Amino acid sequence: MGGKCPHRKVKKRRFSHKSARRSKFLLNGEDMVYDALNEAKEGTSKPLPVDEDLPGMGQFYCLHCDRYFANVSVRDDHFRTKLHKKRAKQMNKVFEADDAQIPRIKRRREELPPHTQLDADLAAGMGMPDNGPKLGFT
Repeated sequence: MGGKCPHRKVKKRRFSHKSARRSKFLLNGEDMVYDALNEAKEGTSKPLPVDEDLPGMGQFYCLHCDRYFANVSVRDDHFRTKLHKKRAKQMNKVFEADDAQIPRIKRRREELPPHTQLDADLAAGMGMPDNGPKLGFT
């Protein structure tokens, strides 16, 4: 007969939950994908190096989802999935707002570029102080 709080084994549940979420932990963040897409847009990106450890020798890569694929047909099947379309649409909204030169204040949340370290420093009050324009007293 157990007490009010019988012992429950949660270790297996915790381990399996973490294993299921591991793919999300290992993904590149939105800020890294945004920077890589900027490089690709400007034409400064490099061709993919051959890597024997990756699927398809590292030649079939989805930049939006940060995934490597075994061949072209698998990658093209991935391009038709809901997850890829969702991530691509999210990044395209940011680039469309950048191209239209919409001020940052008037953008919706999904149109804002990902946060950077500078944004974090300014929010924490560690950036340059903004004391306003200099007054003309002499």
